[in-house]
Amino acid sequence: MKQYQNELIILASFIFMLLSYTYKSNQVSTQLVEANNIKHSMIELQEVIALKKLWSDKKTSLKIKKFKNTISTQKTKWSNKRKKLTAVYNGLTPNELNRVTTKILNIPVQITKLQIDKTNKLYKMEIKCKW
Repeated sequence: MKQYQNELIILASFIFMLLSYTYKSNQVSTQLVEANNIKHSMIELQEVIALKKLWSDKKTSLKIKKFKNTISTQKTKWSNKRKKLTAVYNGLTPNELNRVTTKILNIPVQITKLQIDKTNKLYKMEIKCKW
């Protein structure tokens, strides 16, 4: 045992060095993962704040009122109460359907229901949204 004392000390120090390197690399990777999680959370928070600003904008209600005049009132059943919109369109042509969907998608609202049914060549669309 005495003759291998130096080799055992070197082996123990090598094992200790290997364990400390593994611990350090594990801590660095954990810190990187946490930093990425924090960065992702900050981006999500900024998006939520931006959406809240859009949804609380007074101009959104005006855009909804302008949206009402997109299609003739004969094809429309319209209900707009307390920042909630319910609209049912009957007998839409494909061009009218495209116009309505494009306009509603360009307004900052949260769509809770969107149902489109096709009968013959005409479409029926029901949309519920809030802001």
